[in-house]
Amino acid sequence: MTNDQIAEYNAALRNKPALEIVRWAIEQANGRAIMSTNFRPYEVVILHLCVQIQPDIPVLWVDHGYNRPATYRYAEKLRQTLNLNLKTYVPKLTAAHRDALYGSIPTLDDEAELMKFSAMMKLEPFQRGMKELAPTVWITALRKVQNPNRASLDILSKDTNYDTIKVSPVFYWTDADMEAYLKQHGLPNEWDYFDPAKADEKRECGLHVK
Repeated sequence: MTNDQIAEYNAALRNKPALEIVRWAIEQANGRAIMSTNFRPYEVVILHLCVQIQPDIPVLWVDHGYNRPATYRYAEKLRQTLNLNLKTYVPKLTAAHRDALYGSIPTLDDEAELMKFSAMMKLEPFQRGMKELAPTVWITALRKVQNPNRASLDILSKDTNYDTIKVSPVFYWTDADMEAYLKQHGLPNEWDYFDPAKADEKRECGLHVK
């Protein structure tokens, strides 16, 4: 897909309902669409949208081993209630093993170590998952309001790292839009979430760089 085609599709999809964008994305994929999740707040919205169109769509989840108990319980609840086709990938070291060798999770004031942590515990298993699943279309829950890097993207973008088209059906949704969807469909949310590879909500972890 050329950059001009992506621009045209972005213009055409800009005001379409999210469910219609998901349907369009899956139709483009020729059976090779996936979505990714980390079970952060509001992730259930994109999960619910996707399984309405393709109930067995592969859902890539990197379990880095540092999730809080509430997040693990939430992930299991959604796996069961939405019948998710969850594809879980884990790092080559467990969290306990990694901590014993390298110490606790790096903080924001140690960018170099935080990048190493992210590469080892999050990016490597994610890259492994993407290689094995080999999607032509990757559906994400990215939203413009999440951080400055994501604000510069759009509904469709070309991801050269994984040789795929990334589609973000709720890219222009606000938190109020997400809350309204949860209420409309009676979906649960979960706020006790922490991403150790980011350490701060406005920082990118590396999965969604341009």
